[in-house]
Amino acid sequence: METYSQHHLPLILLHLIFIPIIFTACGASPLSTFRAYVADPDAVADDVHRSIENSTAHAAMRRRYLGEKNKSCLTGNPIDDCWRCDPHWEKNRKRLADCAIGFGKLARGGVDGEIYVVTTSEDSDDYRNPEPGTLRYAAMSKKPLWIIFARNMKFRLKRHILLESFKTIDGRGHHIEFDGGKCIASRFATNIIIHGLVIHNCEQRIMDGDGIQIFRGTHIWIDHNTLWNCSDGLIDVTFGSTPITISNNHLTRHNKVMLLGHNDNFRLDKKMQVTIAFNHFGEGLIQRMPRCRNGYFHVVNNDYTRWGLYAIGGSAAPTINCRGNRFTAPDYRFHKEATKRPFVKMSEWKHWNWRSVGDEFLNGAFFTPSGSQTYLGHYEKAWSTNAKPASWVASITADAGVLKCDKNSHC
Repeated sequence: METYSQHHLPLILLHLIFIPIIFTACGASPLSTFRAYVADPDAVADDVHRSIENSTAHAAMRRRYLGEKNKSCLTGNPIDDCWRCDPHWEKNRKRLADCAIGFGKLARGGVDGEIYVVTTSEDSDDYRNPEPGTLRYAAMSKKPLWIIFARNMKFRLKRHILLESFKTIDGRGHHIEFDGGKCIASRFATNIIIHGLVIHNCEQRIMDGDGIQIFRGTHIWIDHNTLWNCSDGLIDVTFGSTPITISNNHLTRHNKVMLLGHNDNFRLDKKMQVTIAFNHFGEGLIQRMPRCRNGYFHVVNNDYTRWGLYAIGGSAAPTINCRGNRFTAPDYRFHKEATKRPFVKMSEWKHWNWRSVGDEFLNGAFFTPSGSQTYLGHYEKAWSTNAKPASWVASITADAGVLKCDKNSHC
């Protein structure tokens, strides 16, 4: 049950008093959320379905022509098929910025900036004045940067890496691991891409303990990361952050996996729009895959493997558009339901728009829909083109998580 102990109350009061001041001081007026808001979210969902259809059709055609012995690198995953077949991906790194789909498709990261090479995993005690060559130095820069790494690195940070606007962290080509300590956060920033990181055992400090935390951000894309076992969430997106795409990640061994929305009464979260696509929610996860508050959430072609309590949860009347996913329930017979609306009476949640179309349910899994099932309303444009059938999920998500990318070879 979500409760606050007495020692959290001063922190809550500080949030209530100072958050409006911080918005103004950082130049991040709440109006930025409304500017980033997509007026027709179903059109974005429809665009995702169209991209998947085009990519899978192209992949199938290539396989037919090339034969079994020369299978194409195309998989039907439109993000991966956009760039992974290029053997010169290392020289064309910034092509990645053109490959996002869904609500976060306009996230540009550091595409307009220089390539910055991290040369050391050391983290200085003087976090306000980091040394050149460190990840923190690049993250704090006010310039757009595309951040890459000189070699395999393992980080154990003393403080969170706080990403300023227009940054890409690109771990491709090396093993980049955040093991314990603090991890990755972005606050009041826009245009962030986080790709190719291994993140686990992140530690809590005051109210932090997430693997990746997005606080009041706009145009964010989190893709192909591997995360497990952090003190708080693996990925948390809060305080009116929008629009967001979370794709191709592999998440395992954790309790409260992904939180989308600050609290039920936070008004700006009503404008939150998140696409959750092609992720593998793997073994050892308990709940919140994701946990949605307010807003609009497009959940498409993900693989859910034996959750502990439930897979998708929500409160405060979120719209959940769920298509073409594969849900494999745990063996425990009382936890077969993929959905949960905690601490809300049926008389209230029965009006929320939650629909499941084309999902596959295994081992007794089931989805409890709500809202009008005949009035298309929120869903009409999103359903004009179908997502790929759930039978494709295994191949589309087979490479979820960090990729093995070698020079002069397909990723």
